[in-house]
Amino acid sequence: MADLIAGLLKCSLLIVKGINMIHRFKNNGYNIVLDVNSGSVHVVDDIAYDAIGLYDEGCKDIVAELGKTYKDVSEEEIEELIGEIETLKERGELFSEDIYENYIIDVNKRQTVVKALCLHIAHDCNLACKYCFAGEGEYHGRTALMSLEVGKKSLDFLVANSGNRRNLEVDFFGGEPLMNFDVVKEIVKYGRELEKTHDKKFRFTLTTNGVLLNDDIMEFANKEMANLVLSIDGRKEIHDMMRPSRNNKGSYDLVLPKFKKAAESRHQTDYYVRGTFTHYNTDFYKDVLHLADLGFKQISVEPVVAPQSEDYAITEEDVPVICEGYDKLASEMLKRMNEGNEFNFFHFMIDLEGGPCVAKRLSGCGSGTEYLAVTPWGDLYPCHQFVGNEDFLMGNLDDGIVRTDICNEFKHCNVYSKPDCKNCFAKFYCSGGCAANAYNFHGSINASYDIGCKLQKKRVECALMLKAAGKLK
Repeated sequence: MADLIAGLLKCSLLIVKGINMIHRFKNNGYNIVLDVNSGSVHVVDDIAYDAIGLYDEGCKDIVAELGKTYKDVSEEEIEELIGEIETLKERGELFSEDIYENYIIDVNKRQTVVKALCLHIAHDCNLACKYCFAGEGEYHGRTALMSLEVGKKSLDFLVANSGNRRNLEVDFFGGEPLMNFDVVKEIVKYGRELEKTHDKKFRFTLTTNGVLLNDDIMEFANKEMANLVLSIDGRKEIHDMMRPSRNNKGSYDLVLPKFKKAAESRHQTDYYVRGTFTHYNTDFYKDVLHLADLGFKQISVEPVVAPQSEDYAITEEDVPVICEGYDKLASEMLKRMNEGNEFNFFHFMIDLEGGPCVAKRLSGCGSGTEYLAVTPWGDLYPCHQFVGNEDFLMGNLDDGIVRTDICNEFKHCNVYSKPDCKNCFAKFYCSGGCAANAYNFHGSINASYDIGCKLQKKRVECALMLKAAGKLK
């Protein structure tokens, strides 16, 4: 009997305690059962997989039903298996209760502090990426570079509104930040001075398309930037099609050598290459593997989010193809992991034993409350994707946040305020998804971006499979 239930007990990884809900799925030869509210992940054999499904459906005679399929298993063995399921239920690792809906009410009562800023250091760009949500870096507004004065005010604002929070995050974003690199350097210098006088620690991140990247900038980034985001879409033909220069020439051959050098100079950590895939490369997994074969170990290639009026937008018809691509990518990553040649894919990274705190799992990135975007002239928005939408202009660096109603709306946005999230198995992993995507497609930050949800569910399944496979090695 021990052999029969071994699979059920092999990989029970407790994450967090969270309606009684399980999610069963098969992926790359593994039968996996996720207990949604506790976060426990179970890798099971076929009979345990079917038994848990029947138990979930409220089957009145599980022994008889399983006996129809598993004729070589005795009633006593099946009854023992059911007993193991009930034991796991009693231990809160299967069919556990959701204890967080009331918890989020308490979280929403807490005073929030600002702990991260996205500085739009340049509303300008030297590329003309076809899918750019920022209108080729100008955010559908005026071209502008952030002055040092606004940059210093931004850090002062962050320090003043961070409460007792010591570790603070600042992202240099654009457009292309390197078009204003001298100001980036001075802002970082000012931040290091503030650290000494205010007992704070700044963690800086730089996102770049690589056109202006050189050895001096790399040396500075390796000294001062905790993370470096390098924009490249994968295969040369894909990258050059979607990320041309202003004179419509490809940029792949220009940026690739620089990115490879940057990754190596950072010892393949504390960076990632970040790509976007579209309707034109639904076989995106080939772009991920292309980047991995080039030697990159930290990779993120993400689906474009665009209105259906755009020819490159991902369609409903694309979803099954993309989901199949995630499965193919997971299979190849599993193979490489077993060969000792693994790489990290951002959307498959799940921490089963630590991971984000419960509040973060319920409410997401903190946009509009803990995380704000600052325009080159000092206006404040909930995040970079809302910049330019005057309905979400929250205030400015001189007057502070004057639209507290916007803050409150974002503060109360969570997996329980979104109707589509309540019964979704992935809710504690995606935290309700992106508020900007929800608003742009449905006019409400409490809605859900349908295509994004479908892709996220597949990514969670693949991520859980890879994590379970790693634990069972």
